[in-house]
Amino acid sequence: MEVEVIESGILLPTYLSFKRVQISEKYPKGQARSRHWKHLKQILQAENYTNCPPNQPNYVNIESPPSTYPSKKYCDITGYEAPYTDPRTSLRYADADVFKRVRGLPGDYVQKYLKLRNAEVILR
Repeated sequence: MEVEVIESGILLPTYLSFKRVQISEKYPKGQARSRHWKHLKQILQAENYTNCPPNQPNYVNIESPPSTYPSKKYCDITGYEAPYTDPRTSLRYADADVFKRVRGLPGDYVQKYLKLRNAEVILR
């Protein structure tokens, strides 16, 4: 097929006017097309944050106030977001299937789940 194109005299131009930048110009041979991301350490060295005034916020001294939103509650069994809490065991659960499992758990397992969440209750 290439032989037919050459014989007919149809040749493609090296520069296509409808393209802004030719790929060969943008990426010469031997250069990768992927982005190279800088690590935080490289950013800090490049910006030279030691010379910045201490009251100006930057990557080194940024502080944020605590969130005004309530903390999310997660299911003790599955890890999904849990809108419900079992009143008997105080375990959080996500849906009815998990609730059945929570009600079937022995007391020592309930205490272990609560201990993982730092909410254990010592029953006497």
